[in-house]
Amino acid sequence: MEKNDLDYQKSLDFIYSFIDYSIKRNLRNAADKFKLERMVQFMRLLDDPHKKYKIIHVAGTKGKGSVSAFCASSLKAAGYNVGLYTSPHMEEFSERIRVNGEEITRQEFVQLVEKIKPLVEQVPEITTFELTTALGFLYFAEKAVDVAVVEVGLGGRLDATNIVDPLISVITSISYDHTQILGNTLSKIAYEKGGIIKPGRPVVVAPQKDEAFKKLEELSIERSAPLIRVGKDFLFAADKHSLDGQNMFVWTPEEQPLVDDYIESGGLEDWTPLRIKIPLLGYHQVVNAATAYAALMTINKLGLKINSEAIVRGFAQTHWPGRFELLCRQPPVIIDSAHNRDSALKLRLAVDDYFPGFPVILVFGASADKDISGMLSELLPRTGKVITTQSIHPRAIDAKELLELVRRHGCLAQAIVPIEEALKVALKEAGNEAIIIITGSLFVAAAARAVWSILRE
Repeated sequence: MEKNDLDYQKSLDFIYSFIDYSIKRNLRNAADKFKLERMVQFMRLLDDPHKKYKIIHVAGTKGKGSVSAFCASSLKAAGYNVGLYTSPHMEEFSERIRVNGEEITRQEFVQLVEKIKPLVEQVPEITTFELTTALGFLYFAEKAVDVAVVEVGLGGRLDATNIVDPLISVITSISYDHTQILGNTLSKIAYEKGGIIKPGRPVVVAPQKDEAFKKLEELSIERSAPLIRVGKDFLFAADKHSLDGQNMFVWTPEEQPLVDDYIESGGLEDWTPLRIKIPLLGYHQVVNAATAYAALMTINKLGLKINSEAIVRGFAQTHWPGRFELLCRQPPVIIDSAHNRDSALKLRLAVDDYFPGFPVILVFGASADKDISGMLSELLPRTGKVITTQSIHPRAIDAKELLELVRRHGCLAQAIVPIEEALKVALKEAGNEAIIIITGSLFVAAAARAVWSILRE
């Protein structure tokens, strides 16, 4: 191992040597463990780097990574120096911290870790995620970004990122996930996600179920935060789609009469609503793109200027792997990071949309603390054969235990570990007749993606 790689691994080991709640299966009384005071204290020691640039803060159960990626790509296309902070990573830790689409280098990461080391002992019980977030904020300051798009790690109210005073907050689709931490109703989960809504700062809200929206609306009123509702204040519709991408339209309520004329003319009117092409597949990505568009148009009014041309370019150039990502066309091999019931439903709908009638071989692995039964109930009616597997993550449920859960649904299944062998068997059984879906967690999708790159060599 070269010295640069060795130093990088030592720096990673240092970061992971602290409390890491992401690897724990049970988090009873978890809310007591997340305290913003630690993050505030640590950032003061670093001279509050997060206050040196504008921030777009993004929370939600699903879609927040895609929305963040759309926003960052468009802001870069508009000529801004843009930071992007996301979690978790697919393959490399450095994916979490990017500037203008480029990941932090190993050397830069090592230098940042050395900079914070002398300060860490001053903040007892600081966590791995808090340190990672601090590194991201510090890196963006050193790179003199104009704006950073910051994705919430978990929840919102008590998340380490929630020390920021954003230009705008964005809340994507809310559904059931992390219920042992965030609550077991949509209202409670929305309350936690809505914790990023700041007094007087606009909040863009994606289409929500009524229970979740009512709580977000209540919070925005309490905090005098202007609420921009996607689907009401910014309208959108899907257009043609293929495995190469999909088109969509966006417009404002004021433009609705023009849209009506456009539709009635069969598209022959001189005026047309703004057409956007996105490379990410599935109708849920149309919703995510509309949410990002609403956020960008809102910050445009706040002085961070961006025009429709930059948004169109930025959206077309957005790359966000592991989300209904097509690794191969013959046979079709798709990885998806679905890890709750709602995202499993969206995955199934996307499969029906792009591959109607095709038999499905499902390679499935999940974290033990997830709603596995809920995910299976959405996916199995569309599945002919299941191969259960598991990632090397500490929270992964054993493939044989998962096999028993699948068989209770009356589905043909077998357990195969590791993921590489599971994928090989799936490819052999699929032939040219079936499609292969690999899903259940981001960790399984990431492992399959890494394995696929090796198999192709």
